[in-house]
Amino acid sequence: VSVRDRLLVKEVAELEVNLPCTYKVHFPDPNKLHCFQLTGYYQGGKLQFETEVPNVYNMVPSKVKCLTKIWHPNITETGEICLNLLREHPIDGTNWAPTRTLKDVVWGLNSLFIDLLNFDDPLNIETVEHHLWDKEDFQNKAEVYIKCYAR
Repeated sequence: VSVRDRLLVKEVAELEVNLPCTYKVHFPDPNKLHCFQLTGYYQGGKLQFETEVPNVYNMVPSKVKCLTKIWHPNITETGEICLNLLREHPIDGTNWAPTRTLKDVVWGLNSLFIDLLNFDDPLNIETVEHHLWDKEDFQNKAEVYIKCYAR
């Protein structure tokens, strides 16, 4: 059994009891703990994330992709996510470290919708320009995306 798989047995058990109340975890194949889906609920919408834990985990972070099209400065319309703890290489000291766990990843995703909406370190530049140009229209477009794509 690999180091990754031994860690995942422990971390998945911890994750399932420590999820934010707005998240659910689903394992399409219970024998493959390294591939799972997260569902997060936000402003009446349902966001889907796909997570893959690499073989060299916990030395590198998991790969997470947002499967739901969303208007967000830290998530592109194709699902790439800008979240420091998913970064392998340091930028400000809050990047991935072997002491982090899957629980940290889920809570980090959750914070992108609660308190870490970051217009200073965006991945989706168009959303930031939109926000600077017209905050109310930005909010309206974000709500339209939730209604249209996050069902």
